[in-house]
Amino acid sequence: MDFAIPEILLEVNVVSTVVRLLLSLVCGGILGSERGRKHRPAGLRTYMLVCMGSTLVMITNQYISARYPGVDVARMGAQVISGIGFLGAGTIIVTGRNRVKGLTTAAGLWASACVGLSIGIGFYWGAIIGCLLIFVIMSVLHRLDDQMQSSTKVIGLYLEFEHMADVGRFIRFSKECGYRLSDLEITKTNGVNDADIGVLCYMRLPKKEPHAEIIQKLSELEMIRYVEET
Repeated sequence: MDFAIPEILLEVNVVSTVVRLLLSLVCGGILGSERGRKHRPAGLRTYMLVCMGSTLVMITNQYISARYPGVDVARMGAQVISGIGFLGAGTIIVTGRNRVKGLTTAAGLWASACVGLSIGIGFYWGAIIGCLLIFVIMSVLHRLDDQMQSSTKVIGLYLEFEHMADVGRFIRFSKECGYRLSDLEITKTNGVNDADIGVLCYMRLPKKEPHAEIIQKLSELEMIRYVEET
């Protein structure tokens, strides 16, 4: 099967510029829609702008290299690859419970920029295939990743206790059940009661169990006022 691209779409002209920019909007929209449905920091418009902007950079770079021979055709594109890291870093946050969020969004923005660069230089098939694979990773494999993490032997916990003595009771309970606690960090909560104590820790289970069942078991303990997986 011949997938040859017409020469008019490989050169820098009005037709190729319109096609590339529109294709970048479509690809950016596909990737951004997945993030937007999950209410992530960067959504539809952000992904479209990143993809279209990087496409325009490569079109401009190709135009400059054609008009002024000897100019490095990849120079501006290289700046996009490194520069997009600043935008991606802005979507990564560490919550008050030491939970890192936004890594997939940041990686998606970087990948979206790469798709835009491919479109901008005329590598259409690479951009389309890459866009589809990135979409599959962010949407379909997201469910698989959640399923794998929901039944691992290690679970991150955030718990709240009324008194320090309850923390000791929880540690003893964990030992009796065969649970191993690590990286235990005690903090003050933002609750109305100044005596409230927050605990961040990792719990290693003796065997794989659904995390939902562990959370349910812990929530039924009288000593624990609140518990959630981190």
